Amino acid sequence: MVAESGNRMFRIPVFMMVILAGLGFAALNLRTGFKGDVLGLGLLRTTGSSALDSFDNPRQVQEVSPEKKSASTPLSEAEGNQENKPKAEERKIDPPEKTSEKTPNPPETTPPTQEPQNDQVKKEDFKPMNIILLYGDDWRHDSIGSAKASIVQTPFFDWLADQGMKFVRNCVTTSVCWISRANLYTGQYVCRHNSTYPHKPDWYVFWDKAWPKMLKDAGYYLGHVGKWHFEWNSMVSGTWDFGRPYYGQHWYNDRGGRIHTTKKNEKDALEFLKERPRKKPFMLSVCFFAPHSVDGTDDQYFPQNESMSLYVNDTVDVPISATEEEWNKLPSFFGDINEGRRRWRIRFDTPEKHQRMMKNYYRLVTEIDATSKAIYEELERQGEADNTMIIFTTDNGLFHSEHQLAGKWFPHEESIRVPLIIKDPRMPKTKVGTVNDEFTLNIDLASTILGAAKLPQSDLMQGRDISDLYLTEDPQWRQEFFYEHPVHLESRIIPASTALVRKGMKFMNWPDYKVDQLFNLTEDPLEMNDLVKREEMESVLGEMKIRHNELKLAALEPGPIDESGERMRGVFQEDANTDKKPSR
Repeated sequence: MVAESGNRMFRIPVFMMVILAGLGFAALNLRTGFKGDVLGLGLLRTTGSSALDSFDNPRQVQEVSPEKKSASTPLSEAEGNQENKPKAEERKIDPPEKTSEKTPNPPETTPPTQEPQNDQVKKEDFKPMNIILLYGDDWRHDSIGSAKASIVQTPFFDWLADQGMKFVRNCVTTSVCWISRANLYTGQYVCRHNSTYPHKPDWYVFWDKAWPKMLKDAGYYLGHVGKWHFEWNSMVSGTWDFGRPYYGQHWYNDRGGRIHTTKKNEKDALEFLKERPRKKPFMLSVCFFAPHSVDGTDDQYFPQNESMSLYVNDTVDVPISATEEEWNKLPSFFGDINEGRRRWRIRFDTPEKHQRMMKNYYRLVTEIDATSKAIYEELERQGEADNTMIIFTTDNGLFHSEHQLAGKWFPHEESIRVPLIIKDPRMPKTKVGTVNDEFTLNIDLASTILGAAKLPQSDLMQGRDISDLYLTEDPQWRQEFFYEHPVHLESRIIPASTALVRKGMKFMNWPDYKVDQLFNLTEDPLEMNDLVKREEMESVLGEMKIRHNELKLAALEPGPIDESGERMRGVFQEDANTDKKPSR
């Protein structure tokens, strides 16, 4: 069992603490990397395991050297009221502190700063940028400090949002690790790429039109660090110039010692940045395994030794909906064999367990924040910070005991909403530090990454370039989207689900059981009151069913989803479970 220790202290010189106090931003610099002995965890006990655990945490770890190649909270007033408004001047802070580590001076070929001078920014005025993707795992939208929804501290990500734009309604189109990754690389819904299990990467048939290959063909130097979740075959390794794929554990043996997965991510990412060729634009994808649990273990979350003093004196709020009453409100096919319920018993079925699990989970989050800061500092030392788009997001959300569930998969807000922050040198000054309330999706990231490289998206990609939201005046953005998740193992364990998601309403469909649900998100953001049987909601329900099925059919077709829906009018099928196959 991981014990909490309140007497471990961070070793920071007194003069530095004085300086940090004066800046009023001590938390950001306090977490600049972790040094000291790693925590020896010994053997991990396996209990309460499931067949699904093997998908999340494989026993074998792939690693390829470069030579081979708190409470469930709705959109807060603090977030929602800041939409597209510039922050006050006092919010602007200095970038993360430069460390004393000696690194070579930037070469003369370093591109100049690309700072927009006014709001009349055109994409064609900028040359291809470097791109860094910071990609977390099992990390929902409000588990960052700036959301102010929990005790978690993420000073670097908070700073990054002040230097860029935070997208508070960012969602995934399927909430599970491997499908979300396939969606990320292809820009497609799972119903098109069909990669429903990690051992069957059907999306590889689209490899030539996935953004890693497209960037490679355009002359980018590519680096992947961390979780890949699919077979790392010769086609994949031949695309990434620097490949270090591994995931599944929080601790690894490393040259006779022990290293935490997040510190290993940091070490590998810094190696890529320091050894990359200076005359090529680069793309670095850092895919953290944390804060994903180590499934099949009692304690689930295993932070670094130096983090154990964090949150010791805090109390994690238990979600309002974490009650037996709310569990009983779920559709009747949610039984004890349901994977969300099984994981809830492992993590949250006692108050003590809830506190311990969530504190260790938040420690893992704060560690990733510190590692991301270290990566940014190296980027700055090389003089590349102002020529690099930085994207921070995650693969799926997570229940923290809402409805007495754990895990993800289902169409609820806690599961489908994930953080997204973009720092873009092209961003107009009036947009920097603002909050955006539009529906952005994980399938948009492929188009966004290619746009930063000045490459057109492939004709198969179904998303849009998110930079349109800050580089164009009237982007005519989506007001709704289609969500889908296939059945896993069997419907009693993880049932299939689909949904039509709007800002004010959500329609859910459970096709295995022919069950519908309807929620008013404006009045019921925690989704505690199903309105599907309300007589006064009949017209709303009928309209949303039709629209849901239109978008379901549209998701099978290549190219951007037609938000107007006109393309699909007249082809609506009464049966939501149409057998129509995707166009390839």
